[in-house]
Amino acid sequence: MAENSERLIVSMGSASVAGVKPVNEDAVDFHLATEAHLNRNKGAAFAIADGVSSAEAGREASRYAADTFIAEYFRTPDTWSIKHAGELTLSAINLHLFKKSHEFTHQEKGYLCTFIGVVIKSRTAHFFHAGDSRLFLLRKDATSASFEKAALKQITRDHTVNIGGGRNILARAVGMDNTLQLDYGKFALEEQDILIATTDGLHDFIDDTRLIELCNQELAKTSPNMQTLSDMLVSEAISNNSDDNVSCIVARIDALPQESIDDYNAKLTRLPFPPDLTQGNTLDGYRVEKALFASSRSQIYLVTDMESQKQFIMKTPSINFEDDTHYIDRFIQEEWIGKRINSPHVVKIIQQNRPRTCLYYLMEVVSGISLDKWMQENPLPSPKRAIGIVKQIANALEAFHQADTIHQDLKPANIMIDENLNIKVIDFGSVFVAGIAEIFIPIEHLGALGTATYSDPHYLMGKNTGIQGDIYALATITYELFTGHLPYGEKIESCKSPSDFDKLRYKSAIVHNPIIPLWFDRALEKGCHLRLEKRYERLIDFVRDVSHPNPDFLLDDPQIDNSKGLLFWQLMSAFWVVSLILVIILFSRS
Repeated sequence: MAENSERLIVSMGSASVAGVKPVNEDAVDFHLATEAHLNRNKGAAFAIADGVSSAEAGREASRYAADTFIAEYFRTPDTWSIKHAGELTLSAINLHLFKKSHEFTHQEKGYLCTFIGVVIKSRTAHFFHAGDSRLFLLRKDATSASFEKAALKQITRDHTVNIGGGRNILARAVGMDNTLQLDYGKFALEEQDILIATTDGLHDFIDDTRLIELCNQELAKTSPNMQTLSDMLVSEAISNNSDDNVSCIVARIDALPQESIDDYNAKLTRLPFPPDLTQGNTLDGYRVEKALFASSRSQIYLVTDMESQKQFIMKTPSINFEDDTHYIDRFIQEEWIGKRINSPHVVKIIQQNRPRTCLYYLMEVVSGISLDKWMQENPLPSPKRAIGIVKQIANALEAFHQADTIHQDLKPANIMIDENLNIKVIDFGSVFVAGIAEIFIPIEHLGALGTATYSDPHYLMGKNTGIQGDIYALATITYELFTGHLPYGEKIESCKSPSDFDKLRYKSAIVHNPIIPLWFDRALEKGCHLRLEKRYERLIDFVRDVSHPNPDFLLDDPQIDNSKGLLFWQLMSAFWVVSLILVIILFSRS
């Protein structure tokens, strides 16, 4: 037993086999944070999932649930409680699987799995459970030095319904409904505790007495090995004619850290807001080089890590909201959202290795200028340049959407572009995360002229239009790149009610730039249409239609002379081909 340990030390092992079945639909995953800061603030986590056998994609569902839970838990902010972090992570996983399940038409088909996730932090185990997989606790008797008198306790309860004839059906599973019914609980740990998570292919074929015996065989050794114990349990279930996939995870608590003040106080504590910083100030080992931006809601600084000499961007909350719990939660969520997005076109959030004394987060330094300034300096760029920019923004949005998040407030001021025309989206302040938001909160644009210009008017009226809202913003930015104007003119900035928006009319991009083809203009109009039923539903369709002529948009329109536009695009294509040939000739002569 470790005395006065400063670290959580856990030995873990896992085993998962198909058994008599042709495919293994179970999944297991675990991770112990070894870096001191993460070990203290995140601890260890493991997950086990069992794909529902009647589902067409149970294997994919279980693997996604187990792997994503582990990965996403360690990305959640340190200031979140374990319960909050686990429930939000699983809600997002559940909604993702539920949406994929609805790609199938048959009931009880699709992406469904049972799930147990366990987080071990400080001296407490937290568990999250849905379905009929089980979590057991094996604890030595206080009067015995061995596990011979150990008590085995089932921590979870099965979520099944008896339908007669000895048959049970699942009452809960991840991916079964758009709202996840989840059991959460926690219990105090003792050193040498053994946690065992199993799927029904194992615990239905090993009774509790035999389970304790097998554990004792391994634990009685001088150097017990949890991987060996996991393999033993799986082999025993198979020898007992298990008719299902067989999986388990075994975790032994080798050392618990000293009790902290958090163990005495269950109240969630919050980091204080940092003061306004000036050049030369230091905070947690970061030296402020200069202030880059300040508003009523936040401050942004260029800082240097005095240990590594690397530079980062530090974002701090405004003291104007020091007592606003909703603002604080939103600020903390920004960091978490950024960690979930992985794209070369989205700014990266930096994982911090030192404890924070104040509320802030770090981002990578992004070179270049904002896209709105770039458009002022580069009016009406070439079609090739402009489309290249649009495609990068679309790729950034796709990364958000793959994480079941909607940006909601995409605008040129939130996009950086460098001298090589590479772009990065740099703001997460208004992002909506499907599956974790109890309510949709409309974007507020108070006292800032023009900030509502690129947002879907439906947002401003309190309606969440999801991906279609991001398409509206991208179409508006595309329109501006090619024309220098807005699709509904400047009047949209003063619209405040549905009747105001009803009076707006789309202004053809050809009016501002006569060389724009008709098919391109119609794609823009569809992308930012005020009526949702007439707007694109998929981002990929908008990008395709502004990159290549859509036959549906090539119908003759007697009101618009499009010959100049078609001639322009033909000339541009010919120009690019001729330029390429000239470059090849020059290089060949040299």
